[in-house]
Amino acid sequence: MRHVFTVASFSRTTTPVVLTAIEYEGLIGYGEASMPPYLGESQESVCNFLRKIDLSHFSSPFETEEILHYVDMLQEKNTAAKAALDIALHDLLGKIMQQPFYKIWGLNPDRIPPTSYTIGIDSEEMIRKKVKEAEQFKILKVKLGLDTDKMIIETIRSVTDVPLCADVNQGWKNKEEALEMAHWLHERNVVFLEQPMPKEMIDENAWLTAHSPIPTIADEGCQRLADVPKLKDVYSGINIKLMKCTGMREAKQMAELARALEMKVMLGCMTETSCAISAAAQLAPLVDWADLDGALLIGNDIYDGMTVRDGQCILPDRPGIGVLQNA
Repeated sequence: MRHVFTVASFSRTTTPVVLTAIEYEGLIGYGEASMPPYLGESQESVCNFLRKIDLSHFSSPFETEEILHYVDMLQEKNTAAKAALDIALHDLLGKIMQQPFYKIWGLNPDRIPPTSYTIGIDSEEMIRKKVKEAEQFKILKVKLGLDTDKMIIETIRSVTDVPLCADVNQGWKNKEEALEMAHWLHERNVVFLEQPMPKEMIDENAWLTAHSPIPTIADEGCQRLADVPKLKDVYSGINIKLMKCTGMREAKQMAELARALEMKVMLGCMTETSCAISAAAQLAPLVDWADLDGALLIGNDIYDGMTVRDGQCILPDRPGIGVLQNA
């Protein structure tokens, strides 16, 4: 990480990843599993899962539905490991078809919303430093959930007036206090609240959503496709992340289902290399808000892929997910 990354429940300076590749007839598709602590996966567990995968009984990578169903059924959970395979397979398919995946899906990259840039919980001095480093961004994502919440917002507002989104990471525990904060944040141009209270507090989150002046977004409370219908009226929308939902295939299904349920859609990420970030960006034209800054937060990215210019995601016009390995 370029800076210590602090959220309501922990701090860290690294995120373990496992980088993968699938080869078929001389073409290589790249994938990635990124494992922040709450996923419960490790490099060892991901590698153990990947060793169980045998693709030899499939005759073609175009048997995508069967392949990914087989992978999903191998073992419960392991969503980041499954995402690594899913991303590599999509990258491979795009290279076979010689098209970027957003074009295969018929999506317009001009419709990608500006990506936010994350400001973790920190001291006033470091927050000012981080905000100044993020001058190109049109929206900032702010980590909240401790007793420093108002200090953080006021410090940011002393430097910039760009819109903010607040990610509480389940840090608030009282619905009335959460509503009071929602009004306070709304007055300071915060456009939505991400996972304001613990995911188990379903009734409290639903009450907050019904009364809040700004939308609420489920993150820890929304993992996979089956979760989406249960969350209508509990939250205003969902945050889709490839590492939670097993990859690009299910992420697209989640976005389409949320739209059908008239819910807002956010596309997020973990701290990932440009491999997984570029994979997620292929479906970014479908969403209301993008939070695809993960590769910008790390200091050792080995891929060249999606870039950010003036806060806007720029997709490379290359096949698959569009990444190249740096020399």
